[in-house]
Amino acid sequence: MGGVGNIFSTPGPWCGMMGGWGLWYSWRPWLFMPMFSIGLGIFGLISGIIVVISSIMLNLEPENHVKWGTLILIFSVLSIFGGIGGYGIGVILGVIGGLLAITWRPKSTS
Repeated sequence: MGGVGNIFSTPGPWCGMMGGWGLWYSWRPWLFMPMFSIGLGIFGLISGIIVVISSIMLNLEPENHVKWGTLILIFSVLSIFGGIGGYGIGVILGVIGGLLAITWRPKSTS
């Protein structure tokens, strides 16, 4: 495990019985994983909140359907980076809803 081919450990008295990762020279990416995953989770939560607020505003202001539909579409796709995006179904429904909001044309009153 340790030795010449392994750039992350240096043979010496600090290595384990079988070699492996050196105590002083090891790189431990797992130390940063909780901070990274919490940050992505918060980003996914904020994206979901923006989608919900945009859909409420779309219902209240249908004349601005392009603006709210665009926000729904963008943040639905960005929610993928915060996890799976509502187990996948949230992304699909958000993209469909955003596209429908953008392409919607109000009925003419004449």
